[in-house]
Amino acid sequence: MKKITVLLADDHTIVREGFRKMLEYEDDIEVVGEAQDGRQAVALTIKLHPDVVLMDIAMPLLNGLEATRQILKIAPKTKVLMLSAHSDDAYVTTATESGAVGFLLKQTSAHEVCQGIRQAERGHAFFSSSVSKRRDRLQPQGWGRMGALRAKAAQLTPREMEVLQLIAEGKANKETAAELGIGIKTVEKHREHLMEKLDIHDTAGLTRYAIAAGIIESSVQLTIL
Repeated sequence: MKKITVLLADDHTIVREGFRKMLEYEDDIEVVGEAQDGRQAVALTIKLHPDVVLMDIAMPLLNGLEATRQILKIAPKTKVLMLSAHSDDAYVTTATESGAVGFLLKQTSAHEVCQGIRQAERGHAFFSSSVSKRRDRLQPQGWGRMGALRAKAAQLTPREMEVLQLIAEGKANKETAAELGIGIKTVEKHREHLMEKLDIHDTAGLTRYAIAAGIIESSVQLTIL
């Protein structure tokens, strides 16, 4: 029997270990690799060609949303199941818009996780039961708000998305430059482009936008834009 190969992508070692041990009990599922940030998830997908990536949203260097977009460009047969501790509409909607076939809460039962992996490998959408109920109740105006956020995000290049994430995580220009391996002046130029494209002209506004668009997670509910 061919096993479903899975790549675990989460920046918390204890979370990856938990999922690995849980999946070891399944005869038809095999964990072939672990990534601790979005860039590593992309690199390991190229190397290992997993059937399914279990992808955390909030990760350093490259968040799960942008990593998903990049993975689906280079490995369109790979399916991505997004993971999050939060079920806010912004996260769920942005995850599916990024190309994820489903969305699992980290509080989801082992049975649901395995079911989600099997459904994802077949190309079927799968959501944690509580998330599925929320999606059914989403109001049209909620989709409209998310649509406006996504339209703005679509203007950004992959590098600008990386810079936006690091800004929202509180990184200074020097730290951002070091993380991305580029010059400080290049970071400043990307920051200028971000502000122009999003029509947001301060760091706090960029951070609020990143949270509302699901680019980074926050346990604090913010009113933005």
